[in-house]
Amino acid sequence: MTRTQKQAEQTGDSSEKQHGRGAGSAVQSVDRAVSVLEILARVGEAGVTEIAEELDVHKSTAFRLLGVLENRGLVAQAKDRGKYYLGAAVLRLAGAAAVRLDISQEGVPVCRELADELGETVNVAVLDDDAAVNIMQARGTASVTAQNWLGRRTPLHATSSGKVLLAHMPPTLREGLLARALPRFTERTITGTSVLRAELEAVVEQGYGVTIEELELGLAAVAAPIRAHDGKVIGAISVSGPVYRLNSDRLPELAKRTVAAGAELSRRMGYGF
Repeated sequence: MTRTQKQAEQTGDSSEKQHGRGAGSAVQSVDRAVSVLEILARVGEAGVTEIAEELDVHKSTAFRLLGVLENRGLVAQAKDRGKYYLGAAVLRLAGAAAVRLDISQEGVPVCRELADELGETVNVAVLDDDAAVNIMQARGTASVTAQNWLGRRTPLHATSSGKVLLAHMPPTLREGLLARALPRFTERTITGTSVLRAELEAVVEQGYGVTIEELELGLAAVAAPIRAHDGKVIGAISVSGPVYRLNSDRLPELAKRTVAAGAELSRRMGYGF
């Protein structure tokens, strides 16, 4: 082996070791940050010295961890006492997880009843960044061979649930999403923002959203909003099936039943009390 080759090998070994140390340090920092949140969840509030002692680290390390967490809103500081406590961002994260859990639990009997009554596939979807994700599903007798939508992220502009979620978003968030290019999935997919805005206005006015072969050829669906106790739309319940069964003659009745199911699930989530 030449001297150049040996130097290159030594340099590579050194780089790998440094990279390993860097990765290990990052993982350790994440672990410590999570530990800080767990400490505050347990004791309510604590100062830098107390947290440093619990973590067995120097006060400067604890201070840096708290600074990062405070910048992200995960912890806050009581200015008069200098102690830290869990911040509002933790509540938002916990609330998002609780919403999914609650809808999944409360939605089971509602979806099962609707699927049995209509014989079609019933899904509950929630917003996941720029898509709708299906978190639960019930199949009716006519949808035995239907595809599984559970866990799938679907586009907001091309699905009935997505249109419902999009229609009830805060305007600034909705406009931000509409400013992006809307991909076409079939010839019937709405890709023009002005047309989609009119469609979303109709969703709000009539109380439900409809798609006919906008995501997949041969597929139709109707969806209605699910509201939390404060009236905020937190999900959508949909009925989907082939267009030959979900035709123009049947859609009005399906929409009526889907809206009623959405109202029932909203009631179970505390809306209307």
